[in-house]
Amino acid sequence: MIHYTGLRGKKVLVIGMAKSGYEAAKLLHRLGAEVTVNDGNDLSNDAHAKDLEDLGINVVSGAHPLALLDEAPIIFKNPGIPYTVPIIQEAQKQGLKILTEVELSYLISEAPIIGITGTNGKTTVTSLIGDMFNKSRENGRLSGNIGFVASKVAQEVKADEYLVTELSSFQLLGIEHYRPYIAIITNLYSAHLDYHENLENYQNAKRRIFENQTESDYLIFNDKQRHLIDTSKIRAKILYFSTQHRVDGIYVEKEYIVYNGVRIIHLDDIVLPGEHNLENILAAVIAAILAGVSISAIVQSLSTFSGIAHRLQYIGNNKTNKYYNDSKATNTLATQFALSSFKQPVIWLCGGLDRGNGFDELIPYMINVRVMVTFGETQDKFVKLGESQGKYVIRANDVTDAVAKVQDVIEPNDVVLLSPACASWDQYDTFEQRGERFIEAFRAHLPSH
Repeated sequence: MIHYTGLRGKKVLVIGMAKSGYEAAKLLHRLGAEVTVNDGNDLSNDAHAKDLEDLGINVVSGAHPLALLDEAPIIFKNPGIPYTVPIIQEAQKQGLKILTEVELSYLISEAPIIGITGTNGKTTVTSLIGDMFNKSRENGRLSGNIGFVASKVAQEVKADEYLVTELSSFQLLGIEHYRPYIAIITNLYSAHLDYHENLENYQNAKRRIFENQTESDYLIFNDKQRHLIDTSKIRAKILYFSTQHRVDGIYVEKEYIVYNGVRIIHLDDIVLPGEHNLENILAAVIAAILAGVSISAIVQSLSTFSGIAHRLQYIGNNKTNKYYNDSKATNTLATQFALSSFKQPVIWLCGGLDRGNGFDELIPYMINVRVMVTFGETQDKFVKLGESQGKYVIRANDVTDAVAKVQDVIEPNDVVLLSPACASWDQYDTFEQRGERFIEAFRAHLPSH
């Protein structure tokens, strides 16, 4: 790692512990900062808090006392903490610097960074790039919003490797000098408006990924949304991806993925399903090529990579029926992508946390839906939606019960798709837990041999 000296002797306040706060605090201490950690939860019996205290780091928990701002510290904020929290509002009023730990990863990383953001697809693109690296002689380390704290991985990555980082809008709001060598924006739609207040703020947060790039860097962007970026303000070389026509970048032509006039792979040889995944694949392929991954490794990856857990994940078949776990579809846009990925009849498992929104925008994508099985707080809304479209709708208690009820109505060649279009928190701690229950229920109903 680069032994960055810019924080030595500086007062630093880490707000919000969790995984990223814990790792950031340890790194900041290592870099010579005077660190205080603050969390609204009581950490008096927390093992990680004790670790930090053993290092000489001050831990203040149970509240966010404004007195912590008295010495005008640099703040590293957990990305999930909104800017409406009083201590953050007061810090902004005082003009204090408020960063997220991904900024630290840039300051210390010996390796060039591939940064991936976007409304949908960023986890798939990040994972796919990682898989392409795994299939090659080049080395790429995954980090960021995909589950590996970026500032921790950055301490381990070498100069001849790549730091491949999935970036949320929350993380990008807290950058100052962060500069990826390759930046990818998969797409820009509407999301997290409860945090960002409006669409413009959300999209501006995403656009920050390229604000520090120079002429020697690359920005990879979705051709059909090129109107959403002002190219006159971008110094990086822009490469586009398109599933529709030739572009300066990578595109699909005559059922082949084509880059620089060279055919890379036929679409029939790609395992990952769905038009939206084709866009994700194009973004990953061009990034991997720029990073020096061989075409043969890319082809090998595309021929075997079947998706990430809980995102249109093929989990197996029950005689003639394929089951897909898309528990990570916590909004309607993700479910639109999922429903449009199949031409066979679909038994659609849906429902979850009620955030007050409707689901009428899913109607155009329900053509192949034969049966709906719905659960959770939004159950009544989905029953109404299904009945308005003449669909057979079944009520279930939860995901496990939904899979049991599927067995009564399933027909040969039906696809069983869990794509809730809602967050999981009404019945499950995480979308991962919801997906695991779905997988367990699928396995429980497999015919015994």
